[in-house]
Amino acid sequence: MKRRAFTLVELLVVIAIIGILVGLLLPAVQAAREAARRMSCSNNLVQIALATHHYEFSMEQFPPGVTNPNGPIRNEINAGMHIGWMTRILPYIEQQRAFEMFDFDKSAYSDENAPVRALEISAFKCPSNPMSSGGFRGQNSGDSVGTSTYAGCHHDVEAPIDADNHGMLFLNSAIRFSDISDGSSHTILIGEHLGDFDHLGWVSGTRATLRNTGEFIHLDYSEAQDRELAPLQVGGFDSFHQGGANFALADGSIHFITHSIEPEIFQQLGHRADDKLLSDDQF
Repeated sequence: MKRRAFTLVELLVVIAIIGILVGLLLPAVQAAREAARRMSCSNNLVQIALATHHYEFSMEQFPPGVTNPNGPIRNEINAGMHIGWMTRILPYIEQQRAFEMFDFDKSAYSDENAPVRALEISAFKCPSNPMSSGGFRGQNSGDSVGTSTYAGCHHDVEAPIDADNHGMLFLNSAIRFSDISDGSSHTILIGEHLGDFDHLGWVSGTRATLRNTGEFIHLDYSEAQDRELAPLQVGGFDSFHQGGANFALADGSIHFITHSIEPEIFQQLGHRADDKLLSDDQF
């Protein structure tokens, strides 16, 4: 009896077919993983936006973007108190102990606040962002620092963080819903950014946790790392999602805004009271 077996040609054909199928499958798997990460990112923004709303309900104002005796804010360590808005919402994201440990009478960079400054909070990081791996060293004596890939909107154009900004979270701000004359559904509260490459930490109310709608351009990780900004420059929003970034509006809704949005429309979203008309289908 003759034994049947594959010929070399048949084997090569099967291997080629398997290779083609794997090549077709991998992009689909990667796309599914990115869709899951993007959904996780949206959920993070939901938590953070709800926390700011709980703060507003308790304090009758949104948290100050940064607490400091004067401005403008220099994006440098030990250039001020720099108590950031994320420290204020800790009790509303199940981080009551961290809130109690943080000394609000000290600088964000003080030794007393080092344990909280080093805390990594998963809700503050987009899973698609390479910065989410953690383990960064801060500028203050090489201590560990927890970072964030989300930032509050301080202004509608590129300008230093100061008390006269037009956004929702800025220097010593105390914004209430009545101050948002453009409507909370047409005003950006929080959005994604590429990361805190200065490693000032999420406790710091600098460009580490505040950005503006002055620009919305896509950079890759290496370009973002190599980009040098002056101490008074802040920078805009962006993400490592394909085509755009997730944003939480002041009403708590989450929107994926694409890079193709008109710059003028994007700037309008960053201004809480420019009194310009804006329809929902424009973003």
